Amino acid sequence: MKNLNSKRSIAHFQVNPVGLGCMNLSHAYGVPPTRAEAESVLLGALDTGYDFFDTATLYGFGANETLVGEVLSSQRNRFTLASKCGMGGELEGGKMTRVIDGSPAKIRAQCEASLKRLKTDVIDLYYLHRWDKKVPIEESVGALADLQRAGKIQSIGLSEVSATTLRKAYREAPIAAVQTEYSLWTRNPEIAVLDACQELGVAFVAFSPVARGFLGGELRNVNALANNDIRKTMPRFLPENYPHNLALLTDYLALAQSQGCTGAQLALAWMLNKHPALVTIPGTTQVQHMRDNFAASQIQLDAQSIVAMEALLDKALIKGNRYNAQARSEVDTEEDL
Repeated sequence: MKNLNSKRSIAHFQVNPVGLGCMNLSHAYGVPPTRAEAESVLLGALDTGYDFFDTATLYGFGANETLVGEVLSSQRNRFTLASKCGMGGELEGGKMTRVIDGSPAKIRAQCEASLKRLKTDVIDLYYLHRWDKKVPIEESVGALADLQRAGKIQSIGLSEVSATTLRKAYREAPIAAVQTEYSLWTRNPEIAVLDACQELGVAFVAFSPVARGFLGGELRNVNALANNDIRKTMPRFLPENYPHNLALLTDYLALAQSQGCTGAQLALAWMLNKHPALVTIPGTTQVQHMRDNFAASQIQLDAQSIVAMEALLDKALIKGNRYNAQARSEVDTEEDL
């Protein structure tokens, strides 16, 4: 029987298979939790056993890094810290606008700002959040390698890139990890990137493993989402598509119940059983969900259950792309759904 709880490798770091994606605490899913609630999630995660925390310059336009730094910096020796550059906020017309900029000067400036917000001397894993297609990937990765040599970061990561881009980047400098959306209903990494990572010895970090809350089964009415919730822009969550997708959950949630777990836990267990080297970083604003997510690494699934789950949420059954046209133009991943 596989030991799903054993540590998994990212560069020279050994981390638990379930890490914490911190974005939800500041960014993207409507009104964020209060400061006290966010602290409870972060500190509770440490006490639960989380040892890998993921944030980014973009999240809350720096607010998430500030939160992580203020709450966790005194416990810095207890966890591996990841953040991201190359996508942040700039003032345009009096409001902050998301901007992709992978130029070496921007990468250096964002790293220095991140170090200050995170209250740390070094970031363990620093990703290029998006490949800026106006800048050769080798140039952006070269800037990250300079930061690594300077001791500002320990290892280099890439987010939402294709296998071709990963190989180009790897020729410039060793890449420690690739982070990409991956779940039962977003299987793009299976086209090429998972294989490329295995070939090159690059860790794969899966974000949104619970399909942005969908697989938890609690989101029934998308019309109730806040106007600033990013799911409002995602085709699968649009009112004309979501009822169809929601109907697919009935049998899936019944399967989770038969396994004695929640829909979210089953989604995580599917991933961790199928990929013994993969690390995943579900996010949440709720302490109980955070604990449940971590416990998912204890769930053993047989091959028959994995096949059944994949059949219930086969890509041919899902209605809508994962991103709208604008967001799809900004990523470099091989495209399936």
